[in-house]
Amino acid sequence: MTKPMRIDFVSDVVCPWCIIGLKSLETALANASDVVTPEIHFQPFELNPDMPREGQNIGEHIAQKYGTDPERSKGTRDLIRTTAEGLGFAMQTGPDSRIWNTFDCHRLLHWAGEHDRQHALKMALFTAHFTEGRDLGDREVLVDAAVAAGLGGDAAREILTSGAYIDDVRRDERFWREQGITAVPAVIIDGKYLISGGQPVAAFEKAIRSIAAES
Repeated sequence: MTKPMRIDFVSDVVCPWCIIGLKSLETALANASDVVTPEIHFQPFELNPDMPREGQNIGEHIAQKYGTDPERSKGTRDLIRTTAEGLGFAMQTGPDSRIWNTFDCHRLLHWAGEHDRQHALKMALFTAHFTEGRDLGDREVLVDAAVAAGLGGDAAREILTSGAYIDDVRRDERFWREQGITAVPAVIIDGKYLISGGQPVAAFEKAIRSIAAES
């Protein structure tokens, strides 16, 4: 008999290590399907809550935030691209890519959770940003992602043009900060076990099996 396992995946849709972590986690869960039956809940985290709607060039942003020079940034992008490709996700970012304010994305993700479409929307948003290079500050791009995830376009548009789910997302963001989450991805299993970062498949699988055995 497999063990039910709740997984809270705290992340942002413009975080490259978050999509890597998610794909790696999902592979690990598939490998460990003999011991666990997982239920993943996506939780909000904004890497750049003060980012303006028009976004910022990624190279400029990384240089300002981390003091990283262009050569080192390219090396990191190449590593991220190769790692993501190894997990079956196409990463097309380059020096002209942009990073966006993602608060509206998290509002839609909260709504999607009420309709059991969180995973589909999360992947649609990751794909729009990292693979297609689309503008996540453009609400019509977010509507397209909602439709791709099997949600209603008109309903998504209504949420985005209203104040729907603002308080819910702020509450959830505050909760996870209060739990000590300061970097993503953060994977919390059964509300007790924390796995930080975009870990390799083997590391996730080892932790999942160990936690299942403890229980």
